[in-house]
Amino acid sequence: MKHGKDYIVFALDVPSIEEAQRYVQLLKGKVAMFKVGLELFVQSGPDIIKIIKDLGDAGVFLDLKFHDISRTVERTMERVAQLGVDLVTVHCASSINMLEMAVKGGGKKTGVLGVTVLTDNDSQVVANSGFREEYVRDLHSLVIKRAQMAKDAGCRGIVCSGHEAKAVKEMFGKDFLAVTPGIRPKWSLPENDDQQRITTPAMAVKAGADLIVVGRPIKMADEPAAAADRIAEEIEDRL
Repeated sequence: MKHGKDYIVFALDVPSIEEAQRYVQLLKGKVAMFKVGLELFVQSGPDIIKIIKDLGDAGVFLDLKFHDISRTVERTMERVAQLGVDLVTVHCASSINMLEMAVKGGGKKTGVLGVTVLTDNDSQVVANSGFREEYVRDLHSLVIKRAQMAKDAGCRGIVCSGHEAKAVKEMFGKDFLAVTPGIRPKWSLPENDDQQRITTPAMAVKAGADLIVVGRPIKMADEPAAAADRIAEEIEDRL
């Protein structure tokens, strides 16, 4: 049976390997995975992946959002797979060929998640990027189009907001992962937030999210481990 903590991915959005290691120590056993993003990976390199794996049994989600020519992405994914990373992100904004080459590079070791629409993007951003009016009016349709690309390319799943998770699961099946960032528990909602399409943990899981990415609500808490437990309890209450 899946428990509340099994849905939680903690975003290690910190500037140093020492700070990242502190959070891994605090939260081991409290979350399913640790997400390593651009800032931390540029600072620490693959060392942080080894630290996460050595300190516990949590999975590693490398969130580098690859977007380059297809052969370069394939070769990079081969290196990532050798690191023992469980999931890695690739932008769906490129071609289906790039997504296919990413999957090929990851082999059976590392799952590829297609990034559909960033959660700090809204209709105005899409309009300014030159998309057709149908996608400007309805971001949901753009997410679904890109999810279809990811599915056709053999990706393990996609990254989408909680608003699209239900439709993604209904259309592409339970084995196609819906990973949801932009998570804000009701008790942590700030007055000003850079995320545009946010949901609570319970809302995201109810909609079908397989994993929820949580950063600031845990990181900024006085007691991060207690905050992680609180989110897990909120999910279990919904389940």
